[in-house]
Amino acid sequence: MDGFTGTGLACIRSERIVFAGLDFSVTPGEALVLSGPNGSGKSSLLRLMAGIARPAAGRIDWQGAPIADDPESFYADMHYVGHRDAVKQALSVRENLAFHCALRVAAPDIEVALELTGLDALADLPARMLSAGQTRRLALARMLASPAPLWLLDEPTVALDTRSVERLRTAIAAHRETGGIVVASTNVPLGIEDAASIDVSAFSRYDETLWGDAVGEGPAAGDWA
Repeated sequence: MDGFTGTGLACIRSERIVFAGLDFSVTPGEALVLSGPNGSGKSSLLRLMAGIARPAAGRIDWQGAPIADDPESFYADMHYVGHRDAVKQALSVRENLAFHCALRVAAPDIEVALELTGLDALADLPARMLSAGQTRRLALARMLASPAPLWLLDEPTVALDTRSVERLRTAIAAHRETGGIVVASTNVPLGIEDAASIDVSAFSRYDETLWGDAVGEGPAAGDWA
């Protein structure tokens, strides 16, 4: 089956169960927004989706097959933008995009990416001279410079001004129109039309440990006898 799905997912961090029993399903042209308070596991879920970490339970499928079966093919079909912008400070804006595109399979279109993100006038500027918002736009421009059907975005609007957020919404809409899939985590409304949503905190088990104890509870007197 085409699309991106997860079934029975669980995430464990420092022997604590962050979430468990989480399912998701996104088909071509759809968007999924991950919500929930800080610490609920939004970023952890995105890392599982990107194949950076593996779920403690459950499975994630891309186009009907587990992503772990052929990770190279999955990575070629996916863009992940995390909290860190992963920008090389010594390279120019254009050189950063060229470096990224050289690692991808799809034919690049760097100039279009620069124009769509409003970075064309800054293309030859060293990345170390960019503002926080401009650096974030450069990180997002990688998705436009080298196409991939699946976008995984962790708090994509951080440091962006109003105009840049609107550019991002336009890019997401255009991506979906061509059958692309978008999954984004956020603490603020993204304004993505017709997006499905999951409140990750609804699957939270962060007050439980692997041993079934509530967090903060120690052994009762005599348990060590």
